[in-house]
Amino acid sequence: MSLISVAWGRIAAPQRRTMGVACGTHILHDGYTDLLYVLLPLWQAEFGLGYAEVGILRALFTGSLAAFQVPAGMLAERIGGPLVLALGTGLAGIGFLVAGFSTGFAVLVVALVIGGIGASVQHPINANLVAQAYPGRRSRNALATYNFSGDLGKMAFPAATAFLLTLMPWRASTMVIGGVGLAAAVALLAVRGLPGQSGMRVADEAKAAETAGELPASGTGFPLLLGIAMIDSATRMGFLTFLPFLLQMKGADLPTIGIALTLIFTGGATGKLVCGWLGVRVGMVRATFLTEGLTAAGILAVLPLPLLPALAVLPLIGVALNGTSSIIYGTVPELVAPERRQRAFSIFYTGGVGAGAVSPVLYGLAGDFIDVPTMMLLVAAVVLVTLPLTWALRPHLRETHAAG
Repeated sequence: MSLISVAWGRIAAPQRRTMGVACGTHILHDGYTDLLYVLLPLWQAEFGLGYAEVGILRALFTGSLAAFQVPAGMLAERIGGPLVLALGTGLAGIGFLVAGFSTGFAVLVVALVIGGIGASVQHPINANLVAQAYPGRRSRNALATYNFSGDLGKMAFPAATAFLLTLMPWRASTMVIGGVGLAAAVALLAVRGLPGQSGMRVADEAKAAETAGELPASGTGFPLLLGIAMIDSATRMGFLTFLPFLLQMKGADLPTIGIALTLIFTGGATGKLVCGWLGVRVGMVRATFLTEGLTAAGILAVLPLPLLPALAVLPLIGVALNGTSSIIYGTVPELVAPERRQRAFSIFYTGGVGAGAVSPVLYGLAGDFIDVPTMMLLVAAVVLVTLPLTWALRPHLRETHAAG
């Protein structure tokens, strides 16, 4: 089954609804997360915030998002994923509405914590909904399509927010953004036919999924996969945080750095879609070896290159840097029994987001003692730790596939 047919077309209507809901809310929630980059400078100027306070605001949103994913997954097990997804989407919208009424730093703190808690529901619940709707090995392509959709939000929402700011003050713009979340929440409550929405218990749905071709669990493989995901996320965030400083050393000005980030994000969006397909074709182990190896090689290649050749390499780095996530996310359903999958996705995304949040701090501390190019060498070396972990995962994948 091709990625296009997964996303639309020749698939059944319930699967199409599930994919539409998952991708639509992924676009919205990831868009909410990244449009903060547009609003933070405005809040700094409006309320006279220092850089530390700006960093705290960003960390509060990301930290709340990471911390509440496991509770969101547990709540979804009790009352159903679609309902929790709708409630979380509405809560994320309320967070931006509160930000629009803010009178200072303290109100922004409350707003971003509310928004982060609301945004925490999206990843674990949507990933589980997609895995339920596309049982067996079909889930790998489906999860790659879902994973790709978030990048559309990262590109669209900051641009849309910047456009709104040319038409109205930032408070009104923020309220419009919050209103979109509330409207989406109402629309989600009206959707019918999603997995977990019919009143079936999770255990009953797990049995139905297994009879449709789901693969059984493979015990200790999940911790290995989680370790790979955390290192991969830490590499991605560490590299992206310090890439502008590396480019500045090569003579890049701010517009050029903006172009560089666009190039790598465009490659990343392509990688999320293509590498999911690659994982199906050549297997998780070979695909991960390829993408993580290319990530390290790309970082090493950029270091000695002059500015223009370095820019040309960035889209290829983006493909490998982001593409691994689709490969490893798509492996979760192969290693975790259906009845434990909701919680497994919650833990999985918490580990990935948490590692991505901490890694720039750790690499920054290293950068205070060594120069940026040497620190980038460290980033490239750390990502190669995923290779022995991936190799150790092979027996678990063989057991799973043999049982299927």
